[in-house]
Amino acid sequence: MKLGELAQRLGAILDGDAETEITGVAGIEEATTGHVTFVANPKYASLAKTTKASAVLVEPEFPAISAATLRIKNPYLAFAHTVAIFYQPPAYAPGVHPTAVVHPSAKVGKNAHIGAYAVISEGVVIGDDAVILPHVVIYPHARIGHHFFAHAHSVVREHCRLGDHVLLQNGAIVGADGFGFAKGPETPQGVWHKIAQSGPAVLGDGVEIQANACIDRASVGQTRIGRGVKVDNLVQVGHGSDVDDNTLLCAQVGLAGSTFIGKDVILAGQVGVAGHCKIGDGVIATAQSGIPNDVEAGKIVSGYPAIENRQWLRSAAIFNKLPEIIRELRGKKQS
Repeated sequence: MKLGELAQRLGAILDGDAETEITGVAGIEEATTGHVTFVANPKYASLAKTTKASAVLVEPEFPAISAATLRIKNPYLAFAHTVAIFYQPPAYAPGVHPTAVVHPSAKVGKNAHIGAYAVISEGVVIGDDAVILPHVVIYPHARIGHHFFAHAHSVVREHCRLGDHVLLQNGAIVGADGFGFAKGPETPQGVWHKIAQSGPAVLGDGVEIQANACIDRASVGQTRIGRGVKVDNLVQVGHGSDVDDNTLLCAQVGLAGSTFIGKDVILAGQVGVAGHCKIGDGVIATAQSGIPNDVEAGKIVSGYPAIENRQWLRSAAIFNKLPEIIRELRGKKQS
């Protein structure tokens, strides 16, 4: 593809030779002739001067460099679009593999691809243009919208409801039993009795659940994942939780039961939220934060127990100086 054509498709302003041949994409340090790369983080800006890439996606105000530049307001998003232009994912033709099991009462829409050893149980309804890869299991009476894509070994449990354009990565589990038990009087210490998890998990349009993440079903009511939510690998969403639209739950986030997460929230890797907490719209929790209480909308929080990010940064800086401070205090006390 010519660089000029790529600029036109992205809506970028080209500063360079429009006839340059572009063959693919790469990171700024690995890129060579024929590659497009990008700069979105200021700490990589200096690498743009030495990159061997044929072109670099940059913000409009980025200074001139020897490589051609494609100037656009959001270079990271433009890079994502560029990857999609050059990467050709596998194509899955409509049809049902001979080893797949589709219950006679199930209703599957037009143009579905159903792979080897997939199981679609009784009463299931799936919309048009589904891609269901090997060993996917859809439990009885699940309802799934159009353009469903389920990678191998993902599972949708009974009575769960999924919107359009839902994507399940390998091993994602939607609607497994929530962790609910009540202690009985059979022994002095008691015995744990399982609480039936009768409420479905409900996913909105455009949700992606990545590898080995678990969205638990509720004991009563439902567990809800809002429109456009993206759930990273190994995330645990506890029973009865409610995650509102366009929120990101990054790797190994854990939500205890009945947690409410607002719109446009970002919970970075390994953030944990206690049960029955409410996290307001637009909150950002930095990696490994532990949140035991409600957080107001728009806050950035860090640490455990999670506090306002600037306060946590000041506290962390003081913590590193504690040995020096203690020595100084001891010296004053002895004098």
